[in-house]
Amino acid sequence: MGKKLRFGVLGCANIAVKAVIPALKKSEMCEVVAIASRGIEKAERTAAELGIERAYGSYEELLSDPEVDAVYIPLPNHLHKEWTIKSAQAGKHVLCEKPLALNQEEAAEMVQACREAGVKLAEAFMYRHHPRYARVKEIMDSGEIGTIRAVHGSFTFNNAGDTDNVRYRADWGGGSIYDVGCYPISAARFLLGQEPEAATVQAFFSPEHDHVDMMASGLIEFPNQVGLTFTCGMWAEFQNSLQVLGSEGRIDISSAFIAGSAEEASFTVTVKGEKRTEESPAVNQYSIQGDLFARSILEDTPLRFESEDAIFNMKVIDACLTSAKEKQRIVLRQSR
Repeated sequence: MGKKLRFGVLGCANIAVKAVIPALKKSEMCEVVAIASRGIEKAERTAAELGIERAYGSYEELLSDPEVDAVYIPLPNHLHKEWTIKSAQAGKHVLCEKPLALNQEEAAEMVQACREAGVKLAEAFMYRHHPRYARVKEIMDSGEIGTIRAVHGSFTFNNAGDTDNVRYRADWGGGSIYDVGCYPISAARFLLGQEPEAATVQAFFSPEHDHVDMMASGLIEFPNQVGLTFTCGMWAEFQNSLQVLGSEGRIDISSAFIAGSAEEASFTVTVKGEKRTEESPAVNQYSIQGDLFARSILEDTPLRFESEDAIFNMKVIDACLTSAKEKQRIVLRQSR
C-alpha cells in the first residue's frame, strides 16, 4: 500500500459523519486518523462510531498532532476563515466545506494564508469531481449541441421545520444562496469557463428563520450574452438539476449535484429532437474528491481546481446577496 494522506476532522457535523468521513475511509489515498469537537465526549463517541483512532476535545489539540497531514473543515460557514488560517499556520493542508468563506475578502485572506504557509487549500465542491462533468464539458466544447445559449440550475430542499439548524443563523452565514445556490453558480462558471458580468436575484427572507434567504431565484449574466438562471431554496420541494441549452441541442442532468447510483449519475443529450442517455459510473464523489486532493499533496501536483477559484465563486455569491437585499442588478468587474 502506498503512502496515504492522514486527515484530521474539525467538528462532528452531519456532512462529515454521514458522507465525507465514510468516503475518505473508502478512498485509495486517504485515511482519517483524528477527529475533534468542542467537547471530548462527542469527539470520543463519534470516533468510536466511525473507527477513528484519536479524539480531541478541542480543535487546537488536533492541529498540534504531528501525525495529521491535512484537515477537513465541515464547521459552520462563519468559522471557515478562522480555522483554515489556524490550520495553515499549523502546517496542515486544508479541505474546507463550501462556501469557502462569508465573502470574497475572507476567501482571499484564506488563500493567501495557505500560500504563505506552503499548504494547499481546496473548496469541497464534490460534484465537480464526478467524471460525468468532464464528459458534459467535452460535449459542450465539441459543438454537438451548437452554440451555448443558456444554463439553468436548481438545488432546493425543505428543511424549514428544523428552526435550530445552523443554516438559519444569519450571523453564521446561513441562507440558501450560501448553502445550495453556490452549486449552480459554481457549475456554470466551470462549464462555461468564464466569469460572470452581472447578477440579479430575487429572494424570500424569512422572519421565522433569522431573516436568512430561504428561497432565491437569480439571473447571472455571462459574456457572449449567455445567462445562468438558477433557483435555490431550503423551504421548497426537493430539486437537484442542471440543464445546458444550445442552439442545436441540450444536456439535461436530472441529479446534478447529488449522485450515488449509476442511474442518478447518467444524463441525457438531445440534438435536434433525438435524445440519448449518456451512462456514468456509480462512484462516490466524496472519495474521488479526497483522492484528487491527496494526490496533489503527495505527488506535489496542481490541484484539480485551484483555491483561487473559490475567491471568484465568492465574488458572485456576494453580488447575489447584495442584489437580493438591495433589489438591484449588480455589475461584476472582470478581474480574471
